[in-house]
Amino acid sequence: NKSESDMSTGTTNVVIVGGGPAALTAAIYVARANLRPVLYEGFMAGGVAAGGQLTTTTEVENFPGFPEGIMGGELVEKMKAQAERFGAQVISETITKVDFKERPFKLWLEGKESEAPVLAHSVIVATGATALKLDLPGGDKYWQKGISACAVCEGALPMFRNKDVAVIGGGDSACEEALHMTKFASKVHLLHRRNELRASKVMQARVKSHPKIQIHWNTAPVEFVGEKLLTGITVDTTMVGTQTKERSLLPVSGCFFAIGHKPETDFVKGWLDMEETGHIRTKPGTSLTNIEGVFAGGDCQDRRYRQAVTAAGTGCMAALDCEHFLTEAGLA
Repeated sequence: NKSESDMSTGTTNVVIVGGGPAALTAAIYVARANLRPVLYEGFMAGGVAAGGQLTTTTEVENFPGFPEGIMGGELVEKMKAQAERFGAQVISETITKVDFKERPFKLWLEGKESEAPVLAHSVIVATGATALKLDLPGGDKYWQKGISACAVCEGALPMFRNKDVAVIGGGDSACEEALHMTKFASKVHLLHRRNELRASKVMQARVKSHPKIQIHWNTAPVEFVGEKLLTGITVDTTMVGTQTKERSLLPVSGCFFAIGHKPETDFVKGWLDMEETGHIRTKPGTSLTNIEGVFAGGDCQDRRYRQAVTAAGTGCMAALDCEHFLTEAGLA
């Protein structure tokens, strides 16, 4: 049965790298096609537990099918159970090195780089991304207790409604997050360390003209303060002309980091074509990379939408593209 791993060579039909909604959706589809995928979900890869960014959030209110909302970690566990039900094998180890020169592809596990590699006829890379955070006092203490990296995911939660909140950043993402929060917050403070935004002119105009948004130029956060929950941010503002810094406390109930994301793609650098941001480049409208038999889905290739549901969608695409490839190659 070619659908099972080739026991004589120990080559797996499909190796999926990642543990979030893209990887798990790919695993569900590939497993239902009787291709017996092996999924390496990672062990604290990128400093995040298996399951990816969903495990760092609390309640997810915008994933279809859960009208009451669902905890991010629980959503991942349900996806994982679904993949395993159809025969996917989930291994809690991290892939750190690959060789895509020829098939079968070679992949090495963390701490076992000098041992024999995992062999695969095809690979789906769905390793996600991690939101860049500011390493400041109080940052860890108030993470998910007022501090977040996704206004679209969490901005509608009761803790932010009709409260003053801050968004840190100066690019399009920061402007989008600030504008999104005007739907819920009473006031949005946009903190930017320079005296002009990096965002597109259209986004700048929207932010500057919005009555609920106040831009704090030349302002950098220094410390996050509060009790059980975040209550404020200590900031340093560089005074124009004198260049002296003035320290003050900005009372806010929420703070959203919008300073970028780092795709977890270092292990495939040099093999797969990437954007300057490190996101894997795929053929538009598909999950195909520059190497035949290697596919990519989720936030490691999506720099724009970055939602659990879009990650699941591109994970599905990767699985269907992969199944088609294996069929054409006579391996499925």
